[in-house]
Amino acid sequence: MRQDIQDTALLQAMLEAAVDAIFVSDETGIIQRVNPAACQLFQYDERDMLGQNVTMLMPPDMARRHDHFMERYLETKEARIIGIGRDLEGLRADGTTLPVHLSVGRAQVDGRWMFIGIFHDLSYRRATQDALARSQRLDAIGQMTGGISHDFNNLLTVIIGNLELLEMRNPTAEQMPLIKDAMASAELGADLTSRLMLFARRGHLTPEKTDLRVLCEDALIMLRRTLGASFQIKTDFAEELDDVMVDPVQVQSALLNLALNARDAMGERGELMISIANVSIDDAYMAQETDIDVGDYVRLSVSDNGAGMTQEAQKRAFEPFYTTKTETGGTGLGLAMVYGFVRQSGGHITLYSELGLGTSFGIYFPAVSDDEDTDQIDNPSPPEAATSPGRKQTVLIVEDNVRVRKLSVDRIRDLGFSTKEAISGDEAYALLKGGLQVDVVFSDLVMPGTMNGYDLASRVVAEFPHLKVLLTSGYASDVVTSSLAHDNHYSVLHKPYRQSELGARLQALLADEPDGRTV
Repeated sequence: MRQDIQDTALLQAMLEAAVDAIFVSDETGIIQRVNPAACQLFQYDERDMLGQNVTMLMPPDMARRHDHFMERYLETKEARIIGIGRDLEGLRADGTTLPVHLSVGRAQVDGRWMFIGIFHDLSYRRATQDALARSQRLDAIGQMTGGISHDFNNLLTVIIGNLELLEMRNPTAEQMPLIKDAMASAELGADLTSRLMLFARRGHLTPEKTDLRVLCEDALIMLRRTLGASFQIKTDFAEELDDVMVDPVQVQSALLNLALNARDAMGERGELMISIANVSIDDAYMAQETDIDVGDYVRLSVSDNGAGMTQEAQKRAFEPFYTTKTETGGTGLGLAMVYGFVRQSGGHITLYSELGLGTSFGIYFPAVSDDEDTDQIDNPSPPEAATSPGRKQTVLIVEDNVRVRKLSVDRIRDLGFSTKEAISGDEAYALLKGGLQVDVVFSDLVMPGTMNGYDLASRVVAEFPHLKVLLTSGYASDVVTSSLAHDNHYSVLHKPYRQSELGARLQALLADEPDGRTV
């Protein structure tokens, strides 16, 4: 008798200590015992489960098959789950489902079969897998988008450059409108690739140490005017906020994009909440997001009480060209640009939405402490261009793309320079070592061979200190900087560029600036 009492006490202690949901049922599936974890997981009181069939914890399709499984096992002893386990869907008291792993054990008590079911909550693992899959999908799309945009930038460089050269060759009155129209379309293409680059995390950013509160307060003036009086904007800005390193223009653009999406979701009227607060990300947060580092962040939240988003829309919200607003002219680039900018800034963005209740975006920027070094090498704004800055100097043009190289030769000659050409960094370096006399090396960054543009620039600076170096790329400098090994910082002239930008850079480069390396 005493042993039975001890066993019962130990069983009760184990049931109460277990973190997984445990049910004990008879051979007909009637629940005999449950533990506290089961009540918490399935959101029932114990008294509501005892004496009920275990099918109450299963979605209808699974519940219909359960009795058949039990009868088959009792007749044939063929185990489908017992001793094996299976991933299933569980059903909570409120009608929502959750992923679970069910393990089943059995024992005979007084000649009758009893079954012990252990439900392990897979919500954490499922959320982790979904977040990882979403991140990997967006990374893959970003890599493809970045490569395509880079190639288009080379094409647009040729188109814009040739149009400018035509414009400078005294076209007729009939030809001039055609050139202007073509130029406008090419510039729209350049703007599109620029936005795609931002999604691909290859956009050009100029980060500054910033107080998000100040940025958002400035943006609110424009937001209230843009949204109109039928939309109420509320704010909740914490009094104490850490600084962040962000591009102010892109932050305000992201806030505008999110606000316009919220306006479309709310219809004719609604309420928008913008809040900013310091947050610390710990291991508990990782239950829902896997690609954010533990640490201190400043969170910018934008929430609306609009129509909400479907699960499919939430999964694809950040993909470029995905839009639910085709009838109203949506491009599907707004959220993609926000995502790319945030990720390129070292941050993270989350999305939570419920149909009929609204949507909330959370943007997490890494906090910057006062003693951190925030010096940045930014691309300077080009000075006013002189149309012909060349004074018989010679420029060595290093470019593997034949069309871009030919155009660069024509452009630079039109600026008054003599030109030499090389198709790779290796060839350019060999020409310089062989005694080629030039004043400027104008090189692409990504080229075939053993030397990229940074490698060539480093050797020129070390071995030919009297030469100036100007780099160019269809990629943004901050991304190439992180992927190509080099010791020094160099700014980059981004493709596609205008003739005036090229002239301004060369003019400034040859103006004997103190560092003399790049402009």
